[in-house]
Amino acid sequence: MTSLEPFGKGLWLAEGPMVTAAMGFRYPTRMAVIRLQDGGLFIWSPVALAPDLAAQVRALGPVNHIVAPNALHDTFLAQWAADYPEAALHAAPGLAGQRPDLSFSSTLSEGPPEAWADAIDQVVVGGNAITTEVVFFHRESGTVLFADLIQQFPRSWFRGWRSILARLDLMTGPEPAVPRKFRMAFTDRKLARRAVSRILDWPAGQVVMAHGTPVRRDGAAFLRRAFRWLRVARG
Repeated sequence: MTSLEPFGKGLWLAEGPMVTAAMGFRYPTRMAVIRLQDGGLFIWSPVALAPDLAAQVRALGPVNHIVAPNALHDTFLAQWAADYPEAALHAAPGLAGQRPDLSFSSTLSEGPPEAWADAIDQVVVGGNAITTEVVFFHRESGTVLFADLIQQFPRSWFRGWRSILARLDLMTGPEPAVPRKFRMAFTDRKLARRAVSRILDWPAGQVVMAHGTPVRRDGAAFLRRAFRWLRVARG
């Protein structure tokens, strides 16, 4: 059974099924649900829409916005779009061209749209060859939402050669971190630093990532540690 768990005022999380990425790496999935000021719901990085999850979402309110935070988190968008045809579907930069089968209402950009500006802030972290990610901050719960830019897996999660690669990629460290492949993929670090600087200005208490143990306190200090490598890097 998939259940929505409260993670702060106006914010819920749900764990979804595993997905298989490149080279057979298996990832857990996690979504967030935010209740906006008008009572409508903002769905971040939706997981598989099982009947029990749909019932819990329905109990919270109408689904108004479905958000893909980067071009890698699109697996379950079609299912949600079909079940909630009146909801607006929002794409991270680069995703709409990959999914011509979906009708997106907007491509996310710097600064939140009016629909959720009073509840959620957002920053586009560009300049990365793997994906452009939109990071969100839910003011009421003090929570920052990351999709893939920060990750953490238990050391025993991967086996064999995948375990070695995950360790070298900084995916199985003592606390969540930016994987090495994403660090190396930043082709415009000045652009990335400007985006991260805005993120570090948020009064973050908690940090949620799609793949990793959520940070429940001292979120701002954690984020400074997580991005120290970028802030001190040259270029």
